[in-house]
Formats: sequence, C-alpha cells, structure tokens
Amino acid sequence: MTRSSPHTDEPDIAVLRAGVHGMPASEYANALRERLPDYDIELAATPDDEQRLIEIVPVVAGNTIDEDLLDHAKNLELFASSYAGYGHLPMDALDSHDVAVTTASGVHGPNIAEDVIGFILTLTRRHHEAWRRKQRHEWRASPVSELADSTVTVVGLGGIGSAVVERLAGFDVHTIGIRNSPEKGGPTDEVLGSDELHDALSRTDCLVLAVPLTDETEGLIGSPELTTLPPEAIVVNVARGPIVDTDALVSALRSNEIGGAAVDVTDPEPLPEDHPLWTLENALITPHNTGNTPDYYERLADIVAENLQQVAETGEYDDLRNQVL
Repeated sequence: MTRSSPHTDEPDIAVLRAGVHGMPASEYANALRERLPDYDIELAATPDDEQRLIEIVPVVAGNTIDEDLLDHAKNLELFASSYAGYGHLPMDALDSHDVAVTTASGVHGPNIAEDVIGFILTLTRRHHEAWRRKQRHEWRASPVSELADSTVTVVGLGGIGSAVVERLAGFDVHTIGIRNSPEKGGPTDEVLGSDELHDALSRTDCLVLAVPLTDETEGLIGSPELTTLPPEAIVVNVARGPIVDTDALVSALRSNEIGGAAVDVTDPEPLPEDHPLWTLENALITPHNTGNTPDYYERLADIVAENLQQVAETGEYDDLRNQVL
C-alpha cells in the first residue's frame, strides 16, 4: 500500500476520541505530534469530527473502529489500534477496505511485569496475610517461602511474558517458557511446546499466564492442570479470564490443592460481588488494572511513529511493527 504525503493541506492522522485507562485521547495526540512534527495530527473530539476526518485521513489511531465509520473512509490506509489484542476489531471489514492494521503489542510489558513480580512476592512472602493481621492489630508472624531456587513457568513469551522473565533474572529462579513454536527459543532457561505443558506444570512453583485468548488457549488451565501443579504452587493470570476455568480455580484454592492465585482478569468480568473468589484468603484480585501505566501513550506513540517513518522511507504499509493485517 502506497502512502500519501504528509505535506498536504489535509490532516494526515486522526486520533479517535476514546481514551485508555482513564487518560484522555488528547494526550495521545500530543505524544504523536512530538514524534511526528511534519504530520498534521488532529484529535477527533466528537462523533462528527470522526466522520469528517475518516473521509480524508490516511491514518487513524484509536481503540477500535466500527464498520459504519469505516464505510465513510476514502483514503484510509492504516488503522493503528491502541490495544495489544485485535479480536474486538472488524478485521474482515478492514481487510475488504484494504486497510493495514497494527496493534499496541509490547506497550504493557514493563508495567504488567512489575505487577506480576509484586504478585509473586506477595504470595511467596505472605504479605497479604501480614496486611490482614495489621487490620486486626495482630502482631503474629507466619511461615513464609522463598522465591530463590524455585521454578517459574511463563506461558506465552510475547512482550509481556518476556518482560516478566527479564525481571525475574535477579531472583535466582529457574524459568520455563511455554510457546506454540518452541523452536523459536526464548529468554527462559527452558522453552517447551504447548504439548509439554503438564511436564512443565509438574515442576512449577509459580505459573504465570501471559498468552492471548484464542480458541486454543480458552480453558487452558482447568482442573487437570491445577491437579498437576505441586500443592504449594501459585497461579498468576494477567492474560484473559477465560484462559482459566474459574470454577476449577476456586475449587483448587478452597481445598488447598494449590498454594494461592493472583488474578488481574476473571471470567466473568467484572467479577460479581457475590462471587466466591472474593472470599478466599489465598487469592489476590485486581480489577484488570495491570495494564495501567502513565507511559502508555508514550510507548504507543513510539510504535506508530516508528511505523510511519518506515512508511515514509519505503512508500508501503507493509512489514510494520505489530502489523496483523
């Protein structure tokens, strides 16, 4: 796909009005302007703005784009999604309009990885129990474990999984990575295929889930997998809720079949107020918040700017970073 020149009287990039993690889209537009001073970047602050701009710009950046809006596009060549996943996008419609699509894959790595390390240390050193005793003004120690010399298995070695492994480097742990194509290798001490999941689980002290939700990964961790884990193992899910069978997880936690769990994503989501997962003392719950970072737009703008600079050099919307269409 050949690009249009940014040196025209028309805007080059439209930033759609919906923000991310409570941050206004205007901040994203400003981050793009800092990196692309030769481009005319306009914030579509209203639905009318979105419809007006979609008719003229070659590049749209935003969380999603609906088919009705897409039907008004006349010059659109790239939709730069603000999310790492793209299952929510009308990919068939974008393909029929010959629009390239990129994602925000990688922007979450540092912040989600920090949360994962926090979850692991909290459950290993039992900080959650100390917090509860503080609420009761109770000065009483409890047995704890050590992370050193343990085995951490990371399912999914994309940007998030790799960032987790990088941050584990100073903790003297053995790491196992699970990916569909183990021949690609990875940053872990061992890399196994998805068909070797149970072998890895049987040796795992901490299981970190960082894979996208697909037909293959839905229900990946259920009762059989939780049974394979050692009884003191902990499970950390920062992927998507349906990757774990919630009922099986609750049962395993209630019966102390596993040592604990930390979930930033749940199924269902939001987690209902009366759900039993809330009542379990060996479960940590955050409301899909690990992706939150004040640097989100800065990292996202880096990706878009890198891609548009490549387009300026090649004249083509092909082989872009995080391109999925």
